[in-house]
Amino acid sequence: MRLVADNLCVARSGQVFFSGISFSLSAGEALVVSGPNGVGKSTFLRVLAGLLPDAEGSVRLEGADCETVAEGAHYLGHRNGMKRELTVRENLEFWRDFTRQPETGRPSGPLTVLEAIAAVGLDGVDYLPFGYLSAGQQRRIAMARLLVSYRPLWILDEPTAALDGQSQAMFAGLVDSHLHSGGLVVAATHHALGLSNVRSLVFQPGAEAALSAGGSYSAEATA
Repeated sequence: MRLVADNLCVARSGQVFFSGISFSLSAGEALVVSGPNGVGKSTFLRVLAGLLPDAEGSVRLEGADCETVAEGAHYLGHRNGMKRELTVRENLEFWRDFTRQPETGRPSGPLTVLEAIAAVGLDGVDYLPFGYLSAGQQRRIAMARLLVSYRPLWILDEPTAALDGQSQAMFAGLVDSHLHSGGLVVAATHHALGLSNVRSLVFQPGAEAALSAGGSYSAEATA
């Protein structure tokens, strides 16, 4: 399985956010996107996820049991995508049903709702309205929705926002597990996610972006 982008270019209202971006990621590999605010990192992720159209180029997920990248991806943006009035369980049950995918090629099945809550360290909150949780707890429950249905590609925008150090380490473990099972990850962040052997894509003002050399994977801390 591979995520392949060919000559991506995105422009809005006459402004070119980025252009000429090409890369491929194979199963078990991650791409970390960084750069100053306002240079197009979130726009880039939304294009990959199929939420925004690209002006030029293409992106595809090869070898996956889905017709589009959007069908094979979980997207976790700045917002958690949860209803405050619904309970934690009700929110996760919705996302489980909405994003359910065939299990072809999956080494192990998705977690149950209660297992996913436990995996992010929040046993016993399933009956609480989502709005009752702290900002950090809400973010961890948003991460739990990545676990209740399997999709091979995780597209993550500042996933560790509002998390303390222990929770960041927990999330790094979830990402590592996903990669080791053959998944793919593209994450935009201002902070190291605690991963190793990742590729880096650095956006700069002026629609420029620098990608780490193809086939050369460096530690995130030095990317």
